[in-house]
Amino acid sequence: MSSSVEIHRLAEEVFAFVSDMEHNPRWQKGMKSCRWTSQPPIGVGSTYAQVAGFLGREIETAFEVVEFEPGERIRITSTKGTFPLDITRNVEAVSSGSCRVRAVIKGEPGGLLGVLAPVTKPLANRSIQKDYRRLKELLERAH
Repeated sequence: MSSSVEIHRLAEEVFAFVSDMEHNPRWQKGMKSCRWTSQPPIGVGSTYAQVAGFLGREIETAFEVVEFEPGERIRITSTKGTFPLDITRNVEAVSSGSCRVRAVIKGEPGGLLGVLAPVTKPLANRSIQKDYRRLKELLERAH
């Protein structure tokens, strides 16, 4: 799954926001909590834990930052959770004062969620699209 949104804010500001996972509950509807479990600064090897709600279930997941290019790209992978996830967020300037955020989310649920994938995948994709529109609204409103 992927999402792309143009945000009328400086790329550096947007990257600082989307790479600090503690902000996730502010713009991701299903996110209940998110906290860093490693010391700053954020970089390769940093870890965090999150609790998300999906289809009435709480899903606890631990993540590690596996790629980090300051101001441009962060990639995280799950290290513990319901199913493996690999998430990449890229931020690039598109004009003076605007940037594009691109996200690629990979993950194949197992167990019951895997069986329900034909139903849950479209729901998850719609949720991701709405989250990135919410991110745009939040950051542009704060500007």
